[in-house]
Amino acid sequence: MRILAPSVSAVLALAVIGLVVAVVATHRYNAGLPHPEALAAYHPPTLTRLHAGDGRLLAELANERRIFVPVDAMPERLVEAFVSSEDQRFYEHRGVDPVGIARAVLQNLANLGSGRRPVGASSITQQVAKNFFLSNDISIERKIREALLALRIERAISKQRIVELYLNQIYLGRRAYGVAAAALNYFDKSLDELTLSETAFLAGLPKAPSRYNPATAPRAAHARRDYVIERMLEDGYIDAAGAEAARAETVAIRPPDPSRRADAPWFAEEARRILVSRYGWDALYDGGLSVRTTLDSRLQAIVDAALRDGLAAYDRRHGWRGPVAAVDADGDWAAALAEVPPPPGLAPWRLAVVLGLAEERAEIGFADGTRGEIPFAQMAWARPWRENQRVGAAPGRPGDALAVGDAVAVEALPEDGEERAPRFALRQIPDVEGAAVALDPHTGRVLAMSGGWSFGGSQFNRATQATRQPGSAFKPFVYLAALENGYTPADIVMDAPISIDQGPGLPRWEPRNYSEEFYGPTTLRRGVEKSRNLMTVRLANRLGPTRISEIGRRFGIGDFPEVLSMALGAGETTLLQLTAAYGMIVNGGRRIEPAFIERIQDRYGRTIERRDGRACALCAAELPADGRPPVLTEDRPRVTDPASAFQIAWVLKGVVERGTGVRASRLGRPLAGKTGTSNDSFDAWFIGFSPDLVVGVFVGFDRPRTLGPRQTGSNVALPVFATIMEAAAGGAPAMPFRIPANVLMVRIDADSGLLPAPQSERIIVEAFKPGTEPTRAGAVFAAGGGDEAGIDESPLDSGLY
Repeated sequence: MRILAPSVSAVLALAVIGLVVAVVATHRYNAGLPHPEALAAYHPPTLTRLHAGDGRLLAELANERRIFVPVDAMPERLVEAFVSSEDQRFYEHRGVDPVGIARAVLQNLANLGSGRRPVGASSITQQVAKNFFLSNDISIERKIREALLALRIERAISKQRIVELYLNQIYLGRRAYGVAAAALNYFDKSLDELTLSETAFLAGLPKAPSRYNPATAPRAAHARRDYVIERMLEDGYIDAAGAEAARAETVAIRPPDPSRRADAPWFAEEARRILVSRYGWDALYDGGLSVRTTLDSRLQAIVDAALRDGLAAYDRRHGWRGPVAAVDADGDWAAALAEVPPPPGLAPWRLAVVLGLAEERAEIGFADGTRGEIPFAQMAWARPWRENQRVGAAPGRPGDALAVGDAVAVEALPEDGEERAPRFALRQIPDVEGAAVALDPHTGRVLAMSGGWSFGGSQFNRATQATRQPGSAFKPFVYLAALENGYTPADIVMDAPISIDQGPGLPRWEPRNYSEEFYGPTTLRRGVEKSRNLMTVRLANRLGPTRISEIGRRFGIGDFPEVLSMALGAGETTLLQLTAAYGMIVNGGRRIEPAFIERIQDRYGRTIERRDGRACALCAAELPADGRPPVLTEDRPRVTDPASAFQIAWVLKGVVERGTGVRASRLGRPLAGKTGTSNDSFDAWFIGFSPDLVVGVFVGFDRPRTLGPRQTGSNVALPVFATIMEAAAGGAPAMPFRIPANVLMVRIDADSGLLPAPQSERIIVEAFKPGTEPTRAGAVFAAGGGDEAGIDESPLDSGLY
C-alpha cells in the first residue's frame, strides 16, 4: 500500500486535473455555440423552378442549386448508401462515434509517412453541425466545437431529421447541393429512378466531389462507387448478386434530355423580373418556389424559328456586309480559325474559312480540320450592301462575293444522296432586329415571346422593352372610336388632301397617303383595308384628338399627347402592349393584362398565387348529372362594347382578304390583322389574330434607321406572322369569328356602303348594330350628293394639334 498509494494518488490527481480541464474546455467551447433546436424548423436554401404550361422545365433560379426532398420521400436504399459510406454506426451513437474515431486514429497512425490524406471520423451529425453552424477550417478547436454541437443536436432533433438535413444540404459537385439536385445533374433522373450503381456513386461523392467526377476521373469514380457497394454489402443492405450487378455497370454522366426542357430565354427573363418585383430576391433564389408559367413550348419553338427566318430573309435581301474576320489560309488555317471568336447568335450555324474559289463553288474548311463547299447558288444573294439598305450588283461568280481567307458563317444543307463534299449555304448574322409575341386573347396568357435574334447576343427584349412608333397598326383604334360614336363600317369618308393649321410660326401639316394618290369618297372599311392616311386624319379630326388619346389609354397602348398625328401611330408603344390591345378587340372588348405566371406554389406545395383569382366553390365537386361544368362569373371590365369590337374585328378580317394584309390570305383560314409602317420605314409591324390566338410581330433596327425603300409591315413583318399562324394551326379545323347577338350581318355594295343594286360589282357581308344598317340600294355616288350618299364633308375643326 505504501508503494501503491503515491501512484494511485498521482493517477487520481491527473484524473481530477483532466476532468477540470475537460469541464473548463467544455465550458469555453460551449460558449457561443448556436442552439441546435433551430434545426427542427430549418429549411435550407432551395432553388426556384419555372415550368412551361406543359410541365417542361423552363428555368432554375438559385444561389445554391438544391431541391429539398423530405427523407420520407427518399428511396430507403439511398439513405442506406450514405449511412454505409459516411457513418456506419449512425443509428447507434449519440452524435460522436468513439469507435469510428478510434478506427480513424489507428488508420492514420498506420498511414504515417505514406503521404496519404488523413482519414476523418466525423459522423453524419458532426457534418450537419459543421455545414450548418461552423466553418471549414482545419483545427482542433473547430473539431471540439463540432463534437459538442453534434451531441447537442442529437438531443434536440431526431435521427430522421438529421439525415434529412444532411442529404439535402451537402455539396456533391457540379453545382449540386443535396441528393435530388445531384441526381438530376449527373444522371438527369429523380431519386426514385436511380439504379443501385448510381446511388452508390452519389454516396461516395461527399469525400471529394471533384476527385470522383466520372467525366474527368472515371477510374477513381468507379473505385469509390465499388467501395460504397462493398460497405452496403457488409452492412446487409444488399446481397452479393445485387452488388455484383451494380459493379458491372459503368458510371457515366447523362446529359439532360432536351425534350424535357423548354427553350424560351426572353420569356423566362420576363417571368424572373416579375417574380423578383413581387417576392424579392431572397424568396426567389432561396425560397424553393414552383412556378407554372403560361408558356406553350410548341408555340414558342414556332415563334422563335419564324422570327429568325424572317430576320435572316430580310437581311439577305439587303446585301452582304462582308466576312466575320480574315484568316491566313496558307498556314495552319484550322488553328487560325479556332482563334476567331464566334459572333453572338451564330448557332446553329458554323464558322468556316474560304480555302479556294472555283467557277461554281467555294471550298471551305472548319476548325476541326474538316472541309466542305458552298455552291454558287447558295451565295448568289450576296450583293454588296449600300447605305440606307440598298444593294449593289449581284455577284456573277464566287470571287465577286468571297475571297480566300474570309471567315464566314455557313449553314449545312440537307444531303441529296450524291457522293460529294458536304454542302453549305453562305449566311450572315442579321443587323436588323425584331420581336414576336403570341397570346391568348380571352385570358391574356402570353403563350410565346421572342425578343430578338439571339438572347446570347443581346438580352434586350424588343417585345417588352423597346418603345417604337406603331404607324398604321394604331389606325384600327381610331376607327373603333368612330364606331363607338355612331359611325358604321359602311359610312363614307372623303379620301382627299387635307391641311391642318399647327399654330403660329409652324407650317401647315399636310399628311399624304403612302401611294401619293387620292381616292375620293370611300367607306370606312376600305380606309382600314387600304390603310389610307388621309381618311384616318380626317376621321380623327372629326372625332377630336382627345378621343384618340383616350382610346389609346383605355386599351393600354400608351398615354399619347392630344395631337392629331397620334392617329397615324406617331406615339410610342411596345409590341406586347399593342398585341394585348388587339386581343381586347377579338375577345369582345374585355380588358386583359398580359400574364406570364399561371400559378405559384411554395416549397410545401401550397398555392400562394394564381393568375385566375376567381372563386369557384363547385370546381372541386363532382360533375353534375347534366355534364355541364360550373359557370364562372366574368368580372373583367369592358374597354368597348361587344358590337363595336366585332365590327372592327370584321373590318380587320377584310385587311387580310383584300387589303394590305392579303399575303396572309394564302392560309385559307379566318384571320384578321393590320400592317404598320412608321415614317421612312423605321418600324415595320403586323398584329393579327384568329378567333383564339393573337400574334404580334415587329421588325426594326435597335438604333432606328430606315429598313430600306418600300420595306413595309406587309413585306417585312407579315410573312413572319403568316408562318407562325400556319404552323400554330397544325392542320386543325378552322374556327370562324364569333358574332355577338346584337350584330346584324347584311350584304352590301362594297364601294357605296349601300344595299346591293343590279349594277353592283363587289358585294360583301358587313356587320351593323341594329338600326344602323343601310335601307336603300345603290352602287354609285350621286354627283355632288355628299349628304345624300353619306359622304362626310363637315368642315375641319380649327385649333392647335
